[in-house]
Amino acid sequence: MDQSEIQSEKMELVVVTYVVDAITFWAQNVTDKINEKINAMLTEKCPTAPILMGRPSSHKVYAARFSEDKCWYRCTVQQQTEDKFYILYIDFGNMEIVSRSDLVELPEELQTAGLAKKYRFWGIHASSEQDSALHPQGKSFLHNMIHGKKLRVHKKSVCFDGTILVEAFQGNLDIGEELLKFKLAKVSLPGNKENSIPSVKLQEHTGLWPSRSTSGELETLGSTLGSMPKLRPIFSVQKPPEFFREQKSAIDLQHVEKPNIDQEPLTEIKSSTTDADEQQLCSQDTEQVHNETESELQSMREVIDEKHMEEIKKLKEEGSAVQLHVLLLGQQLKEAKLELQTLKESHEKTKEIGNNHPTTVANRISQLAKKVDAVRKLRERNPCSTDEEHLLQSITIIKNYRISMPMSSERLELAWKAYDQALENLKHCQTITEIQPLVNSRNEARGALLLTVDDFLQEVDKFPVRERANRLKEVASSLTAVFSSVMLPEQIDEYAFEKFCEWKRHKQQRIKTVQKATDEALLALSGWASSFSKFLCLMEKTSVTEKDVSEGVDEILMNADNALSEELDTEFSKQNNQDRKIVFNAFLKAMQDIQKEQSLLEDIKKMYDLNSKFKQEVQQWQSSPPKADELFVVKKRIRNLRSQLRWKLVEVSCLEEAEELDLPEILKKKEEIAETRNALFQEISQEKKQYIMLCELVKKSFPELPVIYPDADINDYMSSAGLLVKSLDRDMFDAEPMKELSGKRPLLSTDFQGQKVVLKCYAVDRESEVKVLEQAAEYHRVQQNNPATTVPLLALFCGKSDPLAYVMVPDYSIGSLRAIQKSSPLFSCEIRNVMKGVALGLQGLHAASVTHASLHPNNVFVIGRERGIVGDYDFTKAPEQRVCDSGMIAGFISLVAPEVKQGQPPSPSSDMYAFGGIMLWLHFQDFNGALDTQNVDFTGLEMNVKLQALLSKLLLSSTRLSASEALKQDYFISDDM
Repeated sequence: MDQSEIQSEKMELVVVTYVVDAITFWAQNVTDKINEKINAMLTEKCPTAPILMGRPSSHKVYAARFSEDKCWYRCTVQQQTEDKFYILYIDFGNMEIVSRSDLVELPEELQTAGLAKKYRFWGIHASSEQDSALHPQGKSFLHNMIHGKKLRVHKKSVCFDGTILVEAFQGNLDIGEELLKFKLAKVSLPGNKENSIPSVKLQEHTGLWPSRSTSGELETLGSTLGSMPKLRPIFSVQKPPEFFREQKSAIDLQHVEKPNIDQEPLTEIKSSTTDADEQQLCSQDTEQVHNETESELQSMREVIDEKHMEEIKKLKEEGSAVQLHVLLLGQQLKEAKLELQTLKESHEKTKEIGNNHPTTVANRISQLAKKVDAVRKLRERNPCSTDEEHLLQSITIIKNYRISMPMSSERLELAWKAYDQALENLKHCQTITEIQPLVNSRNEARGALLLTVDDFLQEVDKFPVRERANRLKEVASSLTAVFSSVMLPEQIDEYAFEKFCEWKRHKQQRIKTVQKATDEALLALSGWASSFSKFLCLMEKTSVTEKDVSEGVDEILMNADNALSEELDTEFSKQNNQDRKIVFNAFLKAMQDIQKEQSLLEDIKKMYDLNSKFKQEVQQWQSSPPKADELFVVKKRIRNLRSQLRWKLVEVSCLEEAEELDLPEILKKKEEIAETRNALFQEISQEKKQYIMLCELVKKSFPELPVIYPDADINDYMSSAGLLVKSLDRDMFDAEPMKELSGKRPLLSTDFQGQKVVLKCYAVDRESEVKVLEQAAEYHRVQQNNPATTVPLLALFCGKSDPLAYVMVPDYSIGSLRAIQKSSPLFSCEIRNVMKGVALGLQGLHAASVTHASLHPNNVFVIGRERGIVGDYDFTKAPEQRVCDSGMIAGFISLVAPEVKQGQPPSPSSDMYAFGGIMLWLHFQDFNGALDTQNVDFTGLEMNVKLQALLSKLLLSSTRLSASEALKQDYFISDDM
């Protein structure tokens, strides 16, 4: 195998991820296939991973959210300043500063070495400080040349910090040679007196620098000797590293004083040239380069011989002197340590003798009295004030007074299931002949349920539910205040209470044992003092002898002193790791039990309220079931008033057509018409209340009402979500056409129950009438859940004398977005508030899977210049038909999404495109640029950065936001607009 084949085998293929400077870069090995797997794991785990707490470890791998794309990447923390962390992305090599909220912990499977390695070109170095202007040029040149591209690298050696020295090729192009060619880097030579440190060799190589050196580059050889990369230092076994640091300059210069200094560089140049020829890295004029290099080395040798020999000699003398001084200081330090140790031992002996043998009786008694006083104060402290005692009391409260689910709850659950089944059977019954047996079955199930409900309510009334809930809340608050720093683990020990109580019992036993020993020692001392007192009393005779008061007194005093000292020295409040774990587990178990019981109490309270309400409703209808009689009475009054209204309208018409007009009589009749119309509308309002009451009864307890009273049309009212009002008709209203807004369908302006309303007229047949009812009911249900963000539907009715369906809505005609912008355009802050309301309306519709498909400036309304609401749409058309309307335009901006133009059906995403188009039109009404799926051109627009970021994410299909996501953007959240 020839040399070129060997070289090819040693090559590695890498892709460059980051460029540090003109000669340094980071790259990943192309053969590594785990990058995508790591990215997938980071995307899955990081959003729910715990945020880094406390000080980070320099040996651990974390994940940080990159500021550019907000994605998670692995990193190590290099430095911390308060809550700011200087990090290195280990899979790419770049660095940045992040906050604590952007730094999370990683599991063990991601604690692996980084995918990127740091490389530096072998044999060259960056320009010196005199050429500092070339530094950014060199970095930019290298970045443009290799960033994101694949290189073949040939490893040479490894630096002390792990940097790999390589030769790099892009195809047949030598990257290092290109840097030298443009004078963005210079050749490095070994043996320099400043920075030459040996490296770890990766291959056999006889040359000391690459053969690509040119004569022009070697002219600056003297200034480049100190620029070799700092490699791994190698210390002699005879001298410590500290000595080498002191003698660094002298040792480096000693390499220059070798006897073969005249021959060694030449030999290395030749060897390097030969190796480079074998690797096909040198040019065809190698011999000329070799001659020039030898000439330059000769010049360098003469400079070293003439100018630096004196300096080398001087540095060697200084190094010898420093070495001697270091040895002398080491000897002095050793002697000082021995002397200090002797003094310490002498002091300890003196202190021990003084403690064991006080010089006077007064000192001994004084020390004993101080200890007695200290023990007394220690015992006088409240034992319940400690965290453990407080936790023990809380555990007692939790375990001894807990409330469990009432025993009648199981029977209550079965009774409810039977009752619900009976109601379900009634709901599916559609014939009057079959309904009576089902009603009887429902009544029996309801009676049984009522008895069970009474038992449940009586049992719960005996429980102190409210007091227990308040007590648990107090206990939880106090425990949280004491143990606020404890983090909840994934699993809680079920036997934590038992372990804590056992640990507490052993601790109390230890305390009692120590205190008992102290009490016994002091009792013996007190007995001796009593005997000594009797012995000293000369007024009375005593049986105490001299032997009694003198024998064993030293032992009594020593025992008392030792017992007091032991009790004072025993730190019962101090806990080791095992003790803390037991206490914290008990706290966590206590909090878990409190939360479980609080949840149980809340369930009991809800069940109690539900069953109490059920009992009241049953008692209300116990004598007789509900009927629709009142509804029929209201309907009869409506028919009478409607007849009166028609007759009065005919009278007025006749009076107005008479040859002689009787104006007073006409005005009188019109007043009567207005009164009759108001009375009619009031009765329609009463009719709606009756329908609401009956619908509630049907949903809860009486599903048979629609079958028993088919003329009441209860099912039609319920299917329309309460929107359909069959009692209304066109001739009841004093309506005027809205000619300026009636381009697509007739619009009528009128009054209803004191409110200005608009009647939207839809031409329908039997089939389309059903479609209008379904779509209007769907919109009405969504609007009731979001009443402040969409236009409400007040009523829907069909004409009795014409094939029209009428939808009644509030009159917002003068408040449309287009009208507002035409008369008095909104300010930027007003636009944000208005469009935020529109986004909330779209969010409600999209959450119910409703696509608007008709969002344009005429269908968005402004309330008080502070709030925007979304208008209704044409209920006779499908979304695919609505989106093709000619009104889907704002200024010069089409509000039809590009994907819809390409044939895709309308969707919530296309609604958000229209939303973005309206926002763009509101800020720049004259905008006529191109909007497509790939790019949005905002050139020439003075646009807020946050607005531009939002519009870019709304108008591009690949990154289009949903309504809920748009509301979370900085444009709507911040207050600096």
